[in-house]
Amino acid sequence: MRSRCGGRGRRDRKTTEVNSDKTGRTQKLKRQPNQDQQETPDKEQNPNNTNIHDTVCNLYDVPLNGPALSVLSVDSFIHQSMGIILEDAVKKATDVREKVCEWRSPEELKELLDLELRDQGESESKILKRCRDAIRYSVKTTHPRFFNQLFAGMEPYSLVASFITETLKTSLYTYEMAPVFTLIEDAVLRKMMEMIGWEEGGDGIFNAGGSMSNMYAMNLARYRYYPDIKELGLSAAPQLAVFTSQESHYSISKAAALMGIGTKNVHMVPTDKRGKMIPSALEEQIESAKRKVRTVPFLVNATAGTTVFGAFDPIDKIGEICEKHNLWLHVDACWGGGALMSKKHKYLLKGIEKANSVAWNPHKMLMTCLQCSAFLIRDKTHLLQHCHSARASYLFQQDKFYDVSYDIGDKSIQCSRKPDAFKFWLTWKALGTKELGQRVDRAFEMSRYLAEEIKKREGFRLLMEPEYANVCFWYIPPSLRNLPDGPEFCQKLHNVAPVIKERMMKMGSMMVGYQPHGGNANFFRMVVISPQVSRQDLDFVLDEIHNLGKDL
Repeated sequence: MRSRCGGRGRRDRKTTEVNSDKTGRTQKLKRQPNQDQQETPDKEQNPNNTNIHDTVCNLYDVPLNGPALSVLSVDSFIHQSMGIILEDAVKKATDVREKVCEWRSPEELKELLDLELRDQGESESKILKRCRDAIRYSVKTTHPRFFNQLFAGMEPYSLVASFITETLKTSLYTYEMAPVFTLIEDAVLRKMMEMIGWEEGGDGIFNAGGSMSNMYAMNLARYRYYPDIKELGLSAAPQLAVFTSQESHYSISKAAALMGIGTKNVHMVPTDKRGKMIPSALEEQIESAKRKVRTVPFLVNATAGTTVFGAFDPIDKIGEICEKHNLWLHVDACWGGGALMSKKHKYLLKGIEKANSVAWNPHKMLMTCLQCSAFLIRDKTHLLQHCHSARASYLFQQDKFYDVSYDIGDKSIQCSRKPDAFKFWLTWKALGTKELGQRVDRAFEMSRYLAEEIKKREGFRLLMEPEYANVCFWYIPPSLRNLPDGPEFCQKLHNVAPVIKERMMKMGSMMVGYQPHGGNANFFRMVVISPQVSRQDLDFVLDEIHNLGKDL
């Protein structure tokens, strides 16, 4: 006989399953001699005619009285793990005397980490070792000699904010779930709009990255011109055309692919030798597209701070063209938006106030912990809401006891959404606009210093004068310095940067990125952001590149 709670029938056992006291502790009870005959009481004792054996069995399988997990029981683990984080991921990771990374091949790392997940859990000591190992073998992006990406450095206020939001474990869809962070996000977005120059305000949302912000822009622009597409799909719109520079971020093409616009309908506008979009070429392409049957231009993406060169498109002139042709202007300022905080350098984004939408990532130049990405629009007609709303009745009830306009989740394509704005807000509150601007100014100055040092040193060649914090250059080993420029020289030079990068990674001394670009042989791209970086660190990088590559 099989009982309803699973397994063989239990009539032959010498004890009943369980009884629970008020503390949740379980007790085994001795069976009475005639219990088999008494297993089901009569209706007077059990008026609902429920099977007491099933109920007791379920209680035995899953204890219900009292919590199954007490945070107090893992208090020691939390304290110890926080100690490891502070020592290994904060102090050591930002110490210039420590390694940027401790390189291991994927095969070696798989063995070191013991990645297999098993049926039984591990001891506290083993889990703490897992924490140490995760930190040890990760790249220390907060290290003063990490220059590999468009983010770097330790921002302590943002770090603490991250601890708080992860601990509170909330989500930004309704005010009742996240009252503090809902108001903070609104305040941060309003201030960012003010920095852009939208005097009448607008709307916006923090999301999971700059690529998503660019996707938001494309989707909103399409919805504004063809609102029926939300319900009817692609048949409600003609063949649409997007325009962006050949130096723009690849997320523009990805967004076109994802949304069914098609990558072949993304028109790459030529750039000048510094990587800036040429406005006259943009207008020519727009007019050419208009002459095609069924093709309708609708969006222009201008880039403020390109990924490789750090170039700023002439937004002011591009904005005039968009107004003339009634096109949505989106500015991808994910990287370059930080310059708006600087009175000295905000001129680089002249005309950004003309944009219909802006993508801006505080986790880049402004050093907020990842992710922290804002999408902002110069619209006060609730376009975000209309475009993305699904009116989920279990979240966005209209008869709540508070002002439901603070339930902002329905304008997001996500449901769960982290309160990332808090990380930027706490940093901004701690430092103020003035010091944030000074950090930006210092990054510019450090980049200029590096460029001047490159020009002074034998064997180093600057690709172009930096406009932002991107410094691009070649290192030419002694063996190549007497070769004339030409195919042979370029091919040999092309092989230099990858070898130096491999050596620096395996030594763990620093991290600098490299890439080929526009027919150029592989060159280094250094990105200087963190205020923890000194001139000595920049000198070290050039010395180290020479030491690692002089034998090539």
